[in-house]
Amino acid sequence: MLIGEDVCVLGAGIAGLAVARALALQGANVQVMEQAADITEVGAGIQISPNGAAVLRALGVLDVLNASALRSRAVTLRNRRGGQVLRMDMSGRGDFILAHRADLIACLAQGARDAGVQITFGARIEQVHLREGVAPHLSFAGGGRVEVPLLIGADGVHSKVRKALLNEAEAEFSGQVAWRAIIPVPAGSVPSEAQVFMGPGRHLVAYPLRGGEVLNLVCVEERADWAAEGWHHAGDPEALRAAFAGFGGPVPEWLAQVNEVKLWGLFRHPVAKKWHGHGAVLLGDAAHPTLPFLAQGSNLALEDAWVLARILGSGQTHCEAGALYQQNRLARVTRVIDAAGANARNYHISNALLRTVAHSGLRVLGKVAPDFMPDRFRWLYDFDVT
Repeated sequence: MLIGEDVCVLGAGIAGLAVARALALQGANVQVMEQAADITEVGAGIQISPNGAAVLRALGVLDVLNASALRSRAVTLRNRRGGQVLRMDMSGRGDFILAHRADLIACLAQGARDAGVQITFGARIEQVHLREGVAPHLSFAGGGRVEVPLLIGADGVHSKVRKALLNEAEAEFSGQVAWRAIIPVPAGSVPSEAQVFMGPGRHLVAYPLRGGEVLNLVCVEERADWAAEGWHHAGDPEALRAAFAGFGGPVPEWLAQVNEVKLWGLFRHPVAKKWHGHGAVLLGDAAHPTLPFLAQGSNLALEDAWVLARILGSGQTHCEAGALYQQNRLARVTRVIDAAGANARNYHISNALLRTVAHSGLRVLGKVAPDFMPDRFRWLYDFDVT
């Protein structure tokens, strides 16, 4: 049903490139517009869980990603001293993948081009114009204006498409900031799993990338002040080390190697009340940003991309397809976002007695019922939109 239909996607991130390939495989003429000058090493590590891997497999790019990625065997929770609290064995539970975001973007970009998608870089959109009964219009910085028959806003938390579609309050600072860094490590020296070191008011996540030769670090701290939201703000390695000075195990050695770090404030954005209208549809973070405490932002974007492409190809009008897409996705993304928020609270228990009781309970649970905790998230990981 999409053969010959023109679609414009704003944003050449995971969401935008995935939906572009999915639509092009159904015959649509897809153009992706990206404000950056080129695909660069933006971001750091990401975790792809089975629900996201299912979409990558259906898009035909999973094998390409696996060539540079690692298979994650477990999620291990540790206290701030490095002692094991709970190890959740994820082997045999599907594809849990540790990858560099740039590698996934490269796979999706090549897949999109192979399907006939045109990717335009340096497309700095100044404003999106949406009105009832009129096709979406895009105004470019420096002049120029184009009309597009169908616009997909995959342009992230600062989405211009969402701004044009909705009149809503600004995001709320969550009271937490996060640092991201990548450091070199001897190949194979860090287990192929995600490790979470939990302390009062803060936690640190570490997992290897690219053949185990580098280690991805995500360090979250509760604080009253905030950093500007985004991915490109330089942080102070000394401030990072000071914030996690009470952590033990391998953490001090890792942090000692950090020479460059990015810092950003974590904000709570409401799930959009409306994901579609006036010839436009929101996708991924533009519709439902999530805090990074369940590693599901990329996975939800992949799910969105597949579902939207499938519904648009089913013969619905754009308005009908947008409504059906939101109806299909709303309850799930809301549940995932709520679960991510709960994870942050559980990681950051400040009361020493409560923290000791909670960690002791997890240790006992891991011994007597090792499958209990992994099974609790089957609703998340076993969900397959394809």
